[in-house]
Amino acid sequence: MRTFLAVVTLVAALVPGLVSDARAQQADTVLLNGKILTVDARFSTHEALAVRDGRIVALGRSAEIGKLAGPGTRRIDLGGRTVIPGLIDSHMHATRAALSFSTEVNWIGARSLADALDRLRQAARAAKPGAWLVVVTPPATLDAFPERRRPTQAELVAAAPNHPVYVQLAYGWGMLTPLAFTALGIASDADLPRGNRLERDASGGLTGVITGNLVEFFERLPKPTFEQQVEGTRAFFRELNRLGLTGVVDPGGNNVTPREYQALFKVWRDRQLTVRVAYSLCGMTPGQEFEEYQNYLAMMPQGFGDDMLRFNGLGERITWAMNGIDGKPPEEAKAKYYDIVRWAASRGLTVTMHWNSEANVDELLGIFERVNTEFPIAPLRWTIAHLNDGSAGTFERMKALGLGWTVQDAMYNNGDEVVKRAGSEAARRMPPVVTATRMGLPIGAGTDAHRVSTYSPFTVLQWLLDGRTASGAPVRGSQETPGRADALRYYTTGSAWVSHDEDTRGSLEVGKWADLAVLSADYMTAPVEQIGRIESLLTMVGGRIVYASAPYSVTAGD
Repeated sequence: MRTFLAVVTLVAALVPGLVSDARAQQADTVLLNGKILTVDARFSTHEALAVRDGRIVALGRSAEIGKLAGPGTRRIDLGGRTVIPGLIDSHMHATRAALSFSTEVNWIGARSLADALDRLRQAARAAKPGAWLVVVTPPATLDAFPERRRPTQAELVAAAPNHPVYVQLAYGWGMLTPLAFTALGIASDADLPRGNRLERDASGGLTGVITGNLVEFFERLPKPTFEQQVEGTRAFFRELNRLGLTGVVDPGGNNVTPREYQALFKVWRDRQLTVRVAYSLCGMTPGQEFEEYQNYLAMMPQGFGDDMLRFNGLGERITWAMNGIDGKPPEEAKAKYYDIVRWAASRGLTVTMHWNSEANVDELLGIFERVNTEFPIAPLRWTIAHLNDGSAGTFERMKALGLGWTVQDAMYNNGDEVVKRAGSEAARRMPPVVTATRMGLPIGAGTDAHRVSTYSPFTVLQWLLDGRTASGAPVRGSQETPGRADALRYYTTGSAWVSHDEDTRGSLEVGKWADLAVLSADYMTAPVEQIGRIESLLTMVGGRIVYASAPYSVTAGD
């Protein structure tokens, strides 16, 4: 495939106006009169693009590409709008987020607390009497609101007086209305999971707030039916399409067991997926992870699946004992972890690992280097997620192993806290994406959505370019601020590298899938502070329209 693409690109460059071979005749779709950013090695720009059988067959001037249209060809006039490759989130917990998307009230994307409360009010009007209304949103959602505060219990009651309401911010703060307390039978801390606490005011009355790790508490809430999970999966992926996303790499991790993949599998079997998904699996039971991997994966080799859904190895919690660990891990934990990743390498499996800190990353890299002496891991595309304070020395070791780095917008979400904890100078270089780019380290961009972060790629792209937290505070310095082209590459070709398919997607080149988005504003020239509000007006996956809004809604109908 690489050789074929290289030859086609070279010939097209040497012979202006050439529009590929006979396969390109009678295109299924042509997009004309636009600004098409290929995000290839040269970051070329074209006016028009032709699609046949789901793949790009020609790029060039509108007059030439228009000649490929026949009587049955769909013509799309871009009207000067910008087209980019479909965005790929390299680290999104999409499977989990989708399960409850049709039954939760979504506050991501709301512009104010008043707007968020109005969404709750509308949901209450549409819901059955007494139905639960649940909001789970990143704290940064509220940090970006002009009100700069969290809702009060009285406001939640006013918005949905006849419904139990629960609002949770990430994993550590929640609020219940009185009807929710009654429905769950909660009157005191004794009624809560271990480690959770009820907040009281000065007079001893309950404020509605619950704190602590809320994972176990959340499991007490009513769960979506399987039918609702399936609908939520369809709806969530359509929402991602609205934002120009055509692919996600789901790293596995907390709260997803094999049974929770079933809704995703059904949507895939029904040929209703509108986002390409590469997914990982993690061990479920502390201390039994190795046995679970061996049982789950006996009949599931790396890459098992098709172009829409594919198994992408182990992650991001390989073992409970090594997940998010601070300091030096116990030798027993390291030994068990080594056994698992060595086994993964021997079977050609990709590994993605959650790791927070440069301070102890040597513990992880030492294990990887040890495995690499027996089984070269470079071809397997292993990655480290997060690691916002990685050093040049760490990146050199990663590059030598052929590792990649998946970068999320953690500093957008909690950069203010990092400044308080580590100081402004340390925060100015987090994450050091420019350093890593100069060193040639593969970088995939993503969100870590949706419990702890927004799922909007344009919020992340804006943050990559301006380094401001959700509250608007400028944190990152100019030395680690990438240009627009590099930031877009992280979200396209970089993320495609993570899922092993940069040969077929991630850029708009002849022979690759026609995964693309027509934008509401020009990403390359819009004011940086407006990039976060960009959406897709039309999104294609494999040449099929999966999302369209005005003026393209009449174009849809695939």
